[in-house]
Amino acid sequence: MIESYNFGKIRIDGENYMNDVIICPDKVDSWWRGKSHLVDIEDVKKIVEKKPRTAIFGTGEPGLMKVSKETKEYLEKLGIEVIIEPTKKACDIYNKLSKKQEVIAALHLTC
Repeated sequence: MIESYNFGKIRIDGENYMNDVIICPDKVDSWWRGKSHLVDIEDVKKIVEKKPRTAIFGTGEPGLMKVSKETKEYLEKLGIEVIIEPTKKACDIYNKLSKKQEVIAALHLTC
């Protein structure tokens, strides 16, 4: 469960993280992208491997990170629902959905 999020810092299950994260059902990892503020198909391999029902992307506090149209369409073709929101709202959605279904959150913590 995401306990708190503030610009540049997130607390998940009692642990603090200062880098972008990807929250899978079995663990939390750092999340690196080829381009800092753009999510391409190459950046979602872990999501595709886990085959969640939903993938939530947190686009930063002000929402500057973008998910490419191709990436969104690729995930949807695989049957994965895609939600893209500023990180604070993405955290709230993750906490609600993760109680009901398998979901992965990929969260950009800064801009």
